This record gives sequence, C-alpha cells and structure tokens, in this order.
Amino acid sequence: MTTALPTTVPTDARVTGPRVVRAEWIKFRSLRSTLILLAATVVVFAALGLGFSAFLSDATIEPGTPAPPGGPSSLDPLGASLGGVNLAQLLIGTLGVLLAAGEYSTGMIRSSLAAVPRRWPVLAGKVAVVAGVSLAVLVPATLLTFLGGQAILGDKGISLGDDGVLRAVLGTAGYLAGVGVLGLALGSLLRSVAGALTSLVALLLVVPGVVSLLPESWSEVISPYLPSNAGQAFMSIGSSSDLLSPGAGAAVLAAWLVVLLGGAVALLRRRDA
Repeated sequence: MTTALPTTVPTDARVTGPRVVRAEWIKFRSLRSTLILLAATVVVFAALGLGFSAFLSDATIEPGTPAPPGGPSSLDPLGASLGGVNLAQLLIGTLGVLLAAGEYSTGMIRSSLAAVPRRWPVLAGKVAVVAGVSLAVLVPATLLTFLGGQAILGDKGISLGDDGVLRAVLGTAGYLAGVGVLGLALGSLLRSVAGALTSLVALLLVVPGVVSLLPESWSEVISPYLPSNAGQAFMSIGSSSDLLSPGAGAAVLAAWLVVLLGGAVALLRRRDA
C-alpha cells in the first residue's frame, strides 16, 4: 500500500515572524556561550558597581575622586553603583557578535536562510531576541545593583526618586541592550567573529580616545555622537557641555543601530551565505 504525498505545503508550515523569533530564541538558549556571557555581564556589572560603592563609602573618599581601574572617570553615588557598565558592555557586545558571526563560522546560517528565503526576518528575529532578553535580564539587574550600591553608601547615597536617577538607571540597561544589538549588527556586517569584536572594541573604547586627541574644534563636534558618549548622555544625571541631552543621546545611539542594521540587511540580501 502506498501513501500519496501532499501536493501543497500545509498552511501551518508557513514562515511567520513569531516562528522566526521562536527559532532564534531556541538557538540563543541552546548555545552555552550566550548564556555564560549573559550571566557574566550581570555578575561583572553588579560586582563592580557594589565594589565601587564600597570604595566610595570610605569616610576618607569624597565624591568626584578618580575611580579604580575599570571604573568611571570619577566616583559619585550614581556613577559608582553603575560603574560596571564599562566592562559589562564588552561582554554583552561579544554576545551579540557571537550570535550573528558565529553562525557564519559554523555554516549554520545556510540552514537558517534556506528556511527563511526572504532573509531579513532572520536578522530581525535575532535583534528581537537579543534586545528582549537583554532588557528582561538587565533592567532588574541595574535596579538591584543601584539599590544595593546606595544601601552600601548610606548617607552618601541618593534615592531612585531623585531627579533623573530612574531615567539614568533604566537608561543604563537600555544602553547595554543597545550594545548587544550593536555587536549583532557588526557580526552580521563583517561575518567574522574576530573582525566584529575588533570593530566593537575600537568603536566603544579606542575611537573615543583617539577623537579626544584631535584639535578641540574637531573633538567637540565628533565626540558627542560616538555610541559610548551618546549612551553616557542618558546614563548620567549631571549636565555637561561635552554631552548631548538625554533624548538626543538616545536618538543618536538608535541612529547608529538603524544604520548598521540597515547595512547588514542590504548585504544579507545581496551576498551569498
């Protein structure tokens, strides 16, 4: 006895946005490296933030004192408790790079694109997973780290209800999630883990230092629009002539992501995997 094969694809087998996101979520939670990097991001951020807060709580240390290596440029109650962002951004950015470029190094991207012929939904699904998971984990992590840091600081601390503090704390979680998407975009553009990681570190750490060495008339124009400095604009509560306003900083960081992801989509549709 023979069974006739169906001549049409069942309607429940269609490629849909939610299904693509679900597939990317399965990839995300199936990779040990992504879970380790996400956990490491939280641990490093919290440990450094609490450590800097303990350092500042010393009666002989005054706000504005330069931070230990790896911390903010100077310590204040907010900057101390959120000081782990400098190292945490490299970990979450690496997660994004591996999630994109790692598929090209293993060849798994061919299977993904074969299942989703339009291609761009694959990248959109990755963005949704990285941004969603990062925010779900980092929003409570930043809030708890801030509250723990202020508890350590005691009388030197500030309140979450003070002007601009809640925005800065949530902005820190948003910035780290944005860096994760930035790493994803670079990984999709360059298709090389080494190349994307090098570009990420250069963009976040090296380029701002190089720009600061330029003539002041140039650095004042360029510096505020770099991703890390744009993020600093909405992660701090003090106004500075060197930084954009919080809203403008968020818009500039979003523009970086849109441009890089747009380039990644264009190359994804043109180039073979």
